[in-house]
Amino acid sequence: MKILAFESTCDETAVAVVEDGRRVLTDQIFSQADLHAVYGGVVPEIASRCHVESISILAEKAVQDAGIGKDEIDAVAVSYAPGLIGAVLVGVNFAKSCALALNVPLIPVHHIRGHIAANYLAYPDLEPPFLCLAISGGNTLLVDVRTYTDMKILGATRDDAAGECFDKTARVLGLPYPGGKPIDELSQGGDDCKYRFPLAHVAGNPYDMSFSGLKTAVINLVHNAEQKGEEIDRPALAASFTKAVSDSLVPRTMQAARELGYSKIVVAGGVAANSRIRADFQKTAEAGGYQLYIPPLRLCGDNGAMIGAQAYYEYLAGARAGSDLNAYATMDL
Repeated sequence: MKILAFESTCDETAVAVVEDGRRVLTDQIFSQADLHAVYGGVVPEIASRCHVESISILAEKAVQDAGIGKDEIDAVAVSYAPGLIGAVLVGVNFAKSCALALNVPLIPVHHIRGHIAANYLAYPDLEPPFLCLAISGGNTLLVDVRTYTDMKILGATRDDAAGECFDKTARVLGLPYPGGKPIDELSQGGDDCKYRFPLAHVAGNPYDMSFSGLKTAVINLVHNAEQKGEEIDRPALAASFTKAVSDSLVPRTMQAARELGYSKIVVAGGVAANSRIRADFQKTAEAGGYQLYIPPLRLCGDNGAMIGAQAYYEYLAGARAGSDLNAYATMDL
C-alpha cells in the first residue's frame, strides 16, 4: 500500500511516499529555519505562507522521485494535530484536495504518533508494545504504546516542552535558532557540573515533568552575570543545562520501563537528536539490559515519512476522514 503523506504542523513542509508503513520511497522536506532565525523563533503567519508556496511543488516532486504514477497512490495521509493552526490547515486542506482528486481514502494522523512511528522506518523489526519518550519543541510525553494505535500517556510536561527550553536557552546565549544543534555543539567538552540547575518533581505523578524552572534558572544566571560584568563559561553552561534536561528525562523513562515491565524503550522527536541525551539513554539501557530504539538524526525532526508510516497502521485500524476534517492546535494523543 502506497501512501502520500503530508506534514506541515510547524516550520517544515514535508511530503513523502511510504509503502506498507515501513519503506520510504521518497521524503521531501523544505525547512523554513533560515526564514525564522532572524526572529529567534517560528512566526506562525510566515510559516503558513511558506507552506502554501511550497506544498504543491513538493507533492509533485515526491511522486516523481518515488517513481510511481499518481494512479498508484492508494491513500493520502496528513498530520492534522497538534501544531500551529494556520500551518496545520495548509497541510490538511491540500491533503483533502489530493484525496478527492485521486479518489482515495484520507487518513488523519496525530503528529506525535508520527514521531513514534519514525522508529518503525529505522527499525523494521520493531513492534509494540513498548515504552516511548516523545520529546520535541512543543511536546514532552512518556507514552505506553500498547499497539500501533492504542496508546496511553503516562506522564507529560506540566509547562514548557524540553525542545522549547533548548530554544530559549540558545537565545539567551546568543546562539541561532533553532537552538538544539548549536547548544549540542557548544556543550562538547564543557564541564557539565560547573553550573547546578533545578530538577523538578511533580507531586502525585512521578512521570510528569516541568522545565519552566530550568529555563528561568538559566536566564537568571546569564542576566545576573551580565549585570555584574562577570564572564559566563558558555560551553560549561550548555553542558550543565543539557545534563539537567537529560537527568529529567532518562531516570523517569527507565523507572516507567521497570514498573510497567517493558524491555523495549523507544525515544522519538527532535530533541532525540541531542548527543548527550542519546548517549545517556544508550549507557543506561545497556546497563539495565533494555533494548533501546532511537531514530537516526534525519528521522528525529518533522518529516512526511513518519506520517506515512503511522498512517498505514491507522488505516488498518479503520481510521478515515472526510472533507470535513479540521485542523487542531491541541489534541490528546
